[in-house]
Amino acid sequence: MRQVVVVSDTHIPSRADELPDFVANEIEDANLVVHAGDFDSEEAYDEIRDLADDLVAVRGNMDPRSLGLPKTETLWVEDVQFVVVHGTGPLDDYEERVRDIVREERDDPNAVGISGHTHELRDWTTDDVRLLNPGSATGVDPADQPSLLLVDVDGDSVDATARWD
Repeated sequence: MRQVVVVSDTHIPSRADELPDFVANEIEDANLVVHAGDFDSEEAYDEIRDLADDLVAVRGNMDPRSLGLPKTETLWVEDVQFVVVHGTGPLDDYEERVRDIVREERDDPNAVGISGHTHELRDWTTDDVRLLNPGSATGVDPADQPSLLLVDVDGDSVDATARWD
């Protein structure tokens, strides 16, 4: 079994000053960290990259292009494929947009999508695609508190647990 720490929308320094201690500790203790975009700065990216043993990250709409992050990323953890995308764009078609990107990028019909952008902590299925959104790691508006997801992968089983302070 492997545990993945999933975070997004840190928005440091434009909307938050620093990572909450519990987020930094989870990142530091994790074997694998997935960040679904909106670090907000090279300094925030560097901090998270330095804390994480292994970091997979995508570019959000607030990230500088100088980070060189891809718009989407796919990875396998045990027998589960994940498709990571920020979800940039209007909120009214967010769910369909993210679901369609997962469908386009996946090799496995059971792939799980990871996205950010809304700052809303969610674990849901739309049509045939499971989507995970860790909310905002710093709790910036419209989130009301910092949050992340602890995702346990055991073979082809995925169990996501919300963590907030």
